[in-house]
Amino acid sequence: MTTLASTTVASGLPELTAGRLLDSWRLDPYALVLILVLGGLYAWGVVRLARRGERWPVARVVAFAGLGLGAIAVATMSGLAVYDHELFWPAAVQNIVLDLIAPLGLALGDPLALALKALPQERWAARRLRAAVSGRVVRFLTFPLVSTVLVLSSELAIYFTPYFPTALRHGPLHELMYLQLLVVGSLFVLPMLTREELLPSWCSHPVRALLVLLDGLVDAVPGIVVMTSGTLIAGGWYASRHQPWDPSLQQDQMIGGGLMLTIAELVGLPFLIAVFAEWVRDERRRTRALDDRLDREMAVAAAAPAQSAAPAAPARSAAAPAAAPEPELTRPWWETDQGEVGERFRRGR
Repeated sequence: MTTLASTTVASGLPELTAGRLLDSWRLDPYALVLILVLGGLYAWGVVRLARRGERWPVARVVAFAGLGLGAIAVATMSGLAVYDHELFWPAAVQNIVLDLIAPLGLALGDPLALALKALPQERWAARRLRAAVSGRVVRFLTFPLVSTVLVLSSELAIYFTPYFPTALRHGPLHELMYLQLLVVGSLFVLPMLTREELLPSWCSHPVRALLVLLDGLVDAVPGIVVMTSGTLIAGGWYASRHQPWDPSLQQDQMIGGGLMLTIAELVGLPFLIAVFAEWVRDERRRTRALDDRLDREMAVAAAAPAQSAAPAAPARSAAAPAAAPEPELTRPWWETDQGEVGERFRRGR
């Protein structure tokens, strides 16, 4: 009891309530610099497109700034960050927000497509960026199975090795852990939602939807393991800072694991909806492109009878070149498309 009393005075934090969780904030210089850099680069890309007369979707800007950068700020500077050295469950929520919610928000903003559109194509930066995203290392790390394993192993390594207790004692390592969670989480989400082709050709939108469902099951594993584990995570650290109004160490860990599981499952639904929305947008783009091509070919075909109705031209000499063959028309896309959309369209017609 003497040890607990001395550490209570040293920590100086009042009992955590809902009001204090919302009102308590602290400045994290590293996180603030990251937010400003990411936000500044994204804003530069949007402004550059606007100066060229191109519009970047407002919804993507809101997702990137509000959900992506906002989640980083909440995880690293809100009441969660104030109490993450006092209780385990705020630290657990911090980590899952950086691992799942922030990457989803950043990916919905599609910063990769924005960068490739905003950068002058002939410049060195654009060439290097294209070379990087198409390189073997990025292709390997963003391969769906590899990125899923990386996300799972990253979470488990944090909680079931000395990594997390050491990070609590050393601020720079704690910041590095934040960055690790953000980057590893983005390896799976960003390729699924970007319009750039980062995934293998077989990874169509239906396959992506299935992968998101499977990933949702995998994301639940760390929360379940933390919640049911009999081993206290960073138990020595949190025991030395325990205050009378705190839950027991085991209850604290169970709360943290339960919140990790809940957030992981809640994130899965909007992620799946985003994949379906991108699927619909892709089908619309394909349909417009095919319709435009058909319109052009039908215009050529309609001009042919008018030419045949014109007065007969003088007989062509043997040396005269033969008339160019009529262009072969493309069949309507719904007659050749082997996908579900084409099948439904044929049945409807």
